[in-house]
Amino acid sequence: MAKHLVISGRVQGVGFRYSMSEEAERLGVTGWVRNRRDGTVEAVIDGAPDAVEGILSWARRGPRGASVTDVQVTEAAGSFERFEMRPTG
Repeated sequence: MAKHLVISGRVQGVGFRYSMSEEAERLGVTGWVRNRRDGTVEAVIDGAPDAVEGILSWARRGPRGASVTDVQVTEAAGSFERFEMRPTG
């Protein structure tokens, strides 16, 4: 069950990617996360439905210091071995 996320708000400079990586590892979710030049954070998450729902719930609030205003979720394809942080895209 893979999903593509675009997370808006104050989500850069607050440790969002690092915190999301930790949460993904805790939940057993694979995929990736990166900052985008437009100020959003983009991620692809894959895993068991309950784990994906868990990280979606987390992404809607983010880490301390973040102020999430929107999370766009679309279907995605992909199979990943782990969760990784990617360079800004």
